Amino acid sequence: MRQIALLISALTLGLLARVAVAEDEPAGFWTTPASEGAGQVHALPKAAYRPEPSKSYRIIFSMTAGSKEPGQINPAIERVARTVNLYASAGVPLSHLKFVAVAYGPATSVALNDEQYKAAYGVANPNLPVIAKLRKAGVDVAVCGQAVAEHKYRYEWIDPSVTLALSAITTITTLEHAGYHLMPL
Repeated sequence: MRQIALLISALTLGLLARVAVAEDEPAGFWTTPASEGAGQVHALPKAAYRPEPSKSYRIIFSMTAGSKEPGQINPAIERVARTVNLYASAGVPLSHLKFVAVAYGPATSVALNDEQYKAAYGVANPNLPVIAKLRKAGVDVAVCGQAVAEHKYRYEWIDPSVTLALSAITTITTLEHAGYHLMPL
């Protein structure tokens, strides 16, 4: 019984500490300058290894992580949004970001339209609003056509905001050949 009381006390203290930290953060501490509401970042204007605003950046994001819960935004999509926001917060114009994010493996379902996602998981696809924000920021979000087939999804089930790629393998190697850098997520 004493161990349970100690555990409850420790959990309560941990929760109170988190609340205290959150209350200490000033308004605007977390921002989403390029993809509003997704991929929060904290600007660090004097940090090392800041991207140069005058340069262009080519990244191909390899999104393989699935969501833990169907109603949650996929962690890989969230990381892509965070990357866009990090570059934007460092002053890099969106026109200098050449980003492509390709989903495959357990991440394939991020590409489903709402109707099919609801049929499979019982909720609307929470990734589509983030994909729309990424598109608005100039990011091409794609899905591996081979993974779509492997998951037994129909190609017409893919949301129109998502590019249907031949495969993740050919997308990644073609873009690496064109000077993109691979970022596995």
